[in-house]
Amino acid sequence: MSSLVLYGAGGHAKVIYDIMLSNNLSLEYLVDDHHNSKKFYHFEVFKPQKELLQGKKVIVAVGNPLTRERIVNEIQQYCDFATLVHHSSFVSGFSKLGEGTVVMPQACINAEVKIGKHCIINTSSVIDHDCLIEDFVHISPSVTLAGNVTVKKGAQIGIGARVIPGITIGENAIVGAGTVVIKDVPDGATVVGNPGAIIKINEKCDGKF
Repeated sequence: MSSLVLYGAGGHAKVIYDIMLSNNLSLEYLVDDHHNSKKFYHFEVFKPQKELLQGKKVIVAVGNPLTRERIVNEIQQYCDFATLVHHSSFVSGFSKLGEGTVVMPQACINAEVKIGKHCIINTSSVIDHDCLIEDFVHISPSVTLAGNVTVKKGAQIGIGARVIPGITIGENAIVGAGTVVIKDVPDGATVVGNPGAIIKINEKCDGKF
């Protein structure tokens, strides 16, 4: 793999482009659903088309988990996905990263961590031993997950959040910036504060916290 195509041309794509450069990878081109309104350095941004993606190595450079999942489902039958790790990050040799996942600068992923497909492990985040991160999760900058934490599919952990050992963060849950999580978070819940408290529940959430 010497070059990649990025699906997405926003700020998140800029960080991924830096990671590509750190790995001596070149950018073939970018596609974006809003291609007419996007500028990306000196690169032209194209409308997403099968012909531009077929047989290519692609990173879906979109921060929102639901949008990222939608795009992956639309294009996965005719392209492949790369996995990227910035050279300044530490990833234990006893951990596993799924396809399409990106690890940003100075992140730390310790032993026996399992990270699913198309996750974002953002700048300076720490994921301690034996954590399970399911598909399409976004771990924001400077998040700390203690050991044996589970983060279910599509959840978002906000900037600077802290999660104590053994906690489960539910599917599509949102943990606000700076939150300290000391109890399991139900599916679909939004939790903020220190200690974390539910402020919003969607219809799939049972409200137990």
